[in-house]
Amino acid sequence: MMDGKKAERAACEYLRKKRYILLDYNYRSRFGEIDLILEKRERFKSKYIVFVEVKMRDEASIAAPKEFVDFSKQQKLIMTAKDYLVKNKTDLQPRFDVVEVICKKDGDILVKHLENAFTIS
Repeated sequence: MMDGKKAERAACEYLRKKRYILLDYNYRSRFGEIDLILEKRERFKSKYIVFVEVKMRDEASIAAPKEFVDFSKQQKLIMTAKDYLVKNKTDLQPRFDVVEVICKKDGDILVKHLENAFTIS
């Protein structure tokens, strides 16, 4: 089984192949931590600042990794993102994604990217 840091690296590599640019990782505030902060480019222009929660489970897990990003966790991510944006001004549109890293029995991993997994309400 891989550890959380390896899962974050796998998620980051997956997103970089999809033309995301890493801005920060393991950003901490008094509210919590954001695993990855990236910029999403579309047609040679950046459009989104993406706050990513990486969740890892093995394929025998009782629930999908995304199900562990509950309302309480979402609120902590939102507050941490607001803290980041106060300290790092940007015109980019914020977005919250979840990346699931699923460890298979044969040692392979499956990465699933859930764009706009939740919104600020």
